[in-house]
Order: sequence, then C-alpha cells, then structure tokens
Amino acid sequence: MPKAGPSAISAAMTIAETTFAALDFEAAGAVPGQPDVPIQIGIATGKPGEMPVLYDSFLAIDRPVTPGAQRVHGISNEQLEEAPTLLQLYPTLQQHLANRPLVAHAHGTEKRFLAALPGHPFGPWIDTLKLGRKVYPQAPSHKLGRLCDSLLLSKRLRTLVPDRDWHDALFDAAASLLILFHLIEELNLADQPLEVLR
Repeated sequence: MPKAGPSAISAAMTIAETTFAALDFEAAGAVPGQPDVPIQIGIATGKPGEMPVLYDSFLAIDRPVTPGAQRVHGISNEQLEEAPTLLQLYPTLQQHLANRPLVAHAHGTEKRFLAALPGHPFGPWIDTLKLGRKVYPQAPSHKLGRLCDSLLLSKRLRTLVPDRDWHDALFDAAASLLILFHLIEELNLADQPLEVLR
C-alpha cells in the first residue's frame, strides 16, 4: 500500500507527471447538536489528457438523512443500508488519494470529512473554486455547475458520468477534475511545476 502524505509529492514534479485525485462528498444534512456526516464519496483520478478513473460509494451513518438534504441530492436512507462506513473505506481511499494532490470545488467540506480519518495524511489541496475565480474572474458564476457551463465542459462531463447529475458526489468530483484539466490546457501549464496550481 502506498505511503500517504503530502511529503511524498515533490514540488518539482511537473503538472503533466502528476496524477490528481478530485473528490466530493454528499452529506446527511445538519442536525442541531450533531456534526454533519458524509453519506456518499466520489473520486475521479487521472493525469491531464488522460481518461479519469472513477470511484464512488455510499457511506453508512448512524442517523437518518435529513429531508432537506435528501431533496438536494436524492440519496435515501435505504440506499445507505448496506454501505460501508468512511473508516471501513480507509484502505480504498488510500489507494485513490495517497501521494496525489487533492482537488475539490470549495474544499472545506472535503477537508473536514477527511480529517475524521486517522491521521488524515492526504493532500496538498487544490481548490477549483479559488482557481476559477482567479483565472476566470469574468465568469457569470463560479458555482461548480455554472462554471462548467461557462467553460463548455458540461457535455463532456455528462458523457464521462452518464445517468448522474449535480449533487451526486461522483458527478461533482469529475466536474472539478475537468475544470482543473481545462485550466491546465488553456493556460499551457503541463510543463510547469505543480506548485503553480496552489
């Protein structure tokens, strides 16, 4: 199993040499007095110019999904009945996330949920919301779906992740990765060091 940790990623690596791991969580919804918990994870990994590898899983939790959250993402309590917990998925997550820069759109939720894992050794992080605002300041919106529309990525995304939609963790993770790869190609960054994306 690969050793996890940001130190395993060299700042001297070029972007073209780097395998990125974009991820997204969907959550159960906030309940007074309890932290929100993840119920689905989606991961899209790959190098610029290559077809991403996709992985997703529902996640078991010990409380019901709130009606408000269910209206957003459509995930029911019944879909979680046979799912593993986030901790049970830890070895699988290491295979997908270790020794790779992590990509997310407004990465606060993803960082918080991964922080619940022992040692949470994953990172460094690349935030496509932050990059989108910096590189495309005139975009009508920097929300994930609107930015994909502005960059003409939505058709490609729907081909890559068919039968899914926004607020599905895999769909949103793949969208983040496509935004990053679009930015890398448009700005001709493939031969630049990884640190230019941070």
